[in-house]
Amino acid sequence: MDFELTAEQRAVRELCRDFAKEVVAPAAEDLDRNHKFGYDIVRRMGELGLFGLPFSEEYGGAGADFLSLCLAIEEISRADAGVGITLEAAVCLGASPIHDFGTPEQKQKWLPDLVAGKKLWSFGLTEPEAGSDAGATKTRAEQRDGHWVVNGAKQFITNCGTEISAGVTVTAVTGKTKRGGPEISAIMIPTGTPGYHVLESYRKLGWHSSDTHPLSFESCEVPEENMLGERGGGYRQFLGTLMGGRIAIAALSVGVAQACLDASLAYAKERRAFGVPISKHQAIQFKIADMAMETELARTMVYRAATAYTHGRAKTSDEVRMLAAMCKLYASEASKRAADQAVQIHGGYGFMEDYPVARYWRDVKVNEIGEGTSEVQRMLIARLLGM
Repeated sequence: MDFELTAEQRAVRELCRDFAKEVVAPAAEDLDRNHKFGYDIVRRMGELGLFGLPFSEEYGGAGADFLSLCLAIEEISRADAGVGITLEAAVCLGASPIHDFGTPEQKQKWLPDLVAGKKLWSFGLTEPEAGSDAGATKTRAEQRDGHWVVNGAKQFITNCGTEISAGVTVTAVTGKTKRGGPEISAIMIPTGTPGYHVLESYRKLGWHSSDTHPLSFESCEVPEENMLGERGGGYRQFLGTLMGGRIAIAALSVGVAQACLDASLAYAKERRAFGVPISKHQAIQFKIADMAMETELARTMVYRAATAYTHGRAKTSDEVRMLAAMCKLYASEASKRAADQAVQIHGGYGFMEDYPVARYWRDVKVNEIGEGTSEVQRMLIARLLGM
């Protein structure tokens, strides 16, 4: 097994590492403190081609593999997880379903601007009573006079309330299956559609530089051709979408874990206690050694899962589902441990917002929740093991 990155993958990593260091990191504290969305950063990421990495050249993409996207997300998140989730959600949740399931007309209409980063698209799955239990979807879409009329609500939706948000794909019940269960379909709703309301943004613990809102739909009409994929295929589609999303969230987690390691190493070499730098004390060495080990293990799992997702395997195969669940679970929990230890190593300063480890600690918790909680990942792994 070859663990070496290709020349193209290394080039993507170096490009994003330099961009994160020179552009994202200097702005991160201000974006976090003032809860600002980094429009200029998003524009520049679009100019670098980051939003188009895994998409075909036909729509302006780079035609790169999924691992290249994960490398980009890891490096950007190393500087600011809020900017990292903006990129991850725009690509994996917003544009990818259109690219994977859209008609030629839908792709031609929406993808060029999304791939260029000029516009952002959202994915509406979670509801007030349907998060982990996605089959409990309450949003309804009724077919009427050549339109779909949508009523319902979605919550915790990323990239839906910015000045460049172009629309959202929502899952909605469009009827009943032959077995009598809910028929769930995916419907695209452009921004500005009457009855589509973006509600006040959330007051979040972290990810302050990302855009997150609840949505509501009141007799919201869109043409029939706005259905994405086949009718009744929405549940299967979002399972495939979440596979890539989980791997990408794991890459984001690796980026934050690496940032915690970087900050802890630097601080431990500078801070002195009992006459020597604290890096000389075994208690600190053990914390940093564990942090380095877990970060590298998480990174290896992400790279393996991303490679399996890319190379000739069905995206919803049991192998990819298992790898996605494992890497998302391990990386998110490893990054949370890394942030906790980074704050501990910084002592009282780690509790102060003047040091970035406080932001890392706030940002990283949601990785154990979004795109499938740690509990759901464990359930999925157990099920795939035959239990």
